[in-house]
Amino acid sequence: MGKSVKTVDTNRIPWEMIDVPELNARIPQKTCVVDEDTGMAVMKLCYKSGFTNVSHWHNCAHGMYVLDGILVTDAGAFGPGSFIWFPEGTTMSHGAQADNDVTFLFITNKPFDIHYTHLEGGPPQK
Repeated sequence: MGKSVKTVDTNRIPWEMIDVPELNARIPQKTCVVDEDTGMAVMKLCYKSGFTNVSHWHNCAHGMYVLDGILVTDAGAFGPGSFIWFPEGTTMSHGAQADNDVTFLFITNKPFDIHYTHLEGGPPQK
């Protein structure tokens, strides 16, 4: 039997608050899809004004598509319509401007993980 199409109206579902104990923070998120076979995921996230997800890395690659506001990263600042791709193992930081929230789609290529450099150091060398 085939898999069914999934639709999500992110304007109607409530925000879930995701705890980030390493930063003593909570991030609003709406899950769009998580693929059971690959772990690939798409979420809608909002970084509140002044929040920065400090230096970290992932074992998954991920993209960020800015919907509203300005996403500030160590690779530059990006406005609505911008898509930024971070390869697996890239050390990065990203967040919102001091005076504006940023809302974006967060897309992973496999199961999400996060490693903060202030706690674990950099990614393993390949």
